[in-house]
Amino acid sequence: MAKIKKGDLVVVISGRDKGKQGRVLEVLTETQRVVVEGIQRVQKHVKAGQTSRGTRTGGIETVEAPIHISNVMLVDPETKKGTRVGYRSEQVERDGRTRTVRVRVAKRSGKDV
Repeated sequence: MAKIKKGDLVVVISGRDKGKQGRVLEVLTETQRVVVEGIQRVQKHVKAGQTSRGTRTGGIETVEAPIHISNVMLVDPETKKGTRVGYRSEQVERDGRTRTVRVRVAKRSGKDV
């Protein structure tokens, strides 16, 4: 199970984009990779063709490529730096029943993520 989810703010800790921050657009669990907005941008050559809404122009597009999940780190909401993630169990009452829920916690500051 990945500790990083879609919509999280992450920082890259290794590679050519080291130090950059961005939001997670997609998590690919089977390959353990994430697609991050503005990170690992590569140029893709696209052939002109038909789409469902008309013709698509060809040319060179810039898209985000997946990056391995071990090369990104969640950003702590308090310190705005990279942090490891832990879990804490909480008792939550819903619909008259008490349930145990796992909550993600930033290890640097102890705040909920």
